[in-house]
Amino acid sequence: MIVFRYLSREVLVTLSAVSAVLLVIIMSGRFIKYLAQAAQGVLDPGVLFLIMGFRLPGFLQLILPLGLFLGILLAYGRLYLESEMTVLSATGMSQQRLLAMTLAPAALVALLVAWLSLSLAPQGVAQVQKIIAQQDALTEFDTLVPGRFQTLRDGSRVTYTEQLSDDRVNLAGVFISEKRFNQDKTKDRAPSVLVAEKGHQEVQADGNRYLVLENGYRYDGNPGQADYRAIKYDTYGVLLPKPEVSEEVTEREAIPTSQLFGHNGVRERAELQWRLSLPLLVFIVTLLAVPLSRVNPRQGRFLKLLPAILLYMAYLTMLISVRGALEKGKLPIALGMWWVHALFLLIGLALMYWEPMRLKRAARRAEVAHG
Repeated sequence: MIVFRYLSREVLVTLSAVSAVLLVIIMSGRFIKYLAQAAQGVLDPGVLFLIMGFRLPGFLQLILPLGLFLGILLAYGRLYLESEMTVLSATGMSQQRLLAMTLAPAALVALLVAWLSLSLAPQGVAQVQKIIAQQDALTEFDTLVPGRFQTLRDGSRVTYTEQLSDDRVNLAGVFISEKRFNQDKTKDRAPSVLVAEKGHQEVQADGNRYLVLENGYRYDGNPGQADYRAIKYDTYGVLLPKPEVSEEVTEREAIPTSQLFGHNGVRERAELQWRLSLPLLVFIVTLLAVPLSRVNPRQGRFLKLLPAILLYMAYLTMLISVRGALEKGKLPIALGMWWVHALFLLIGLALMYWEPMRLKRAARRAEVAHG
């Protein structure tokens, strides 16, 4: 039990450190993407951390298997480098027994990954889709940022304001440039430019929202051409697009796992196999990592790290490729992703038993040569 606790602690501590680093890297990249959308006015900055929180289970379900794989390689590689594994082997610690001890922390990780992939991740995706649907329903006025030119989602309007009140009702120093089209929307008309000292938002009884501008000018026409018109106004109303909020989530990743069981759709069955594959992935990468962590102290602990990572990436890439092929109907759904797991299970078994057998044969040849 002392050895078991020691090995489990080494693996879990390294797993936590590696997973934390990977999580920070991945979430930073995704957060920058959402931050850019917020800067463009596509997302409300107030929902960024909420979206990242709901996306966290989806990140962790892919990070934890890789973290466990690297944790075993680094933790056991250090033990081989410092000859601790040599001492354990001298006391009867075989590769099979080492694997059995390693499967205990791997089972904890597999249970956590199963909880994430089967329950938390779909719920998180559903919540993110609802937030995105609500954000899509916002007008450019709702996401307006003072001192920045903001383009409407369809590119037909550019809005700018110098000042915006905290309640997002009153503006000052307003500039709006809007493209105009014919009724059939096939040909552009002369653009229209509005400038105003101030403005405010009004909601009519029918639900329509207007941006009411005060003390300004409207310019119609193309710069440099004679047919240019300037109109001074005291009050001018600009209709804001009426939002249509959709609460329905159509992403397959957001469908509860209980609804996927018994579903006859090819895409839904492929999604179910993907969710079930992630916990199974944990056990198979454990089988791969234990023999790959065995290094010669004179060669260093990182000798097999790059080939091991390439093997893991090949495993995960094949799963993702097969998932896409299943969704497109290029592979029979009965075959599924299970043959990929079987392939790498055989590779793991070969790594587990081939190296000890090779060493035994080499030792016997050495004995015969010296005999």
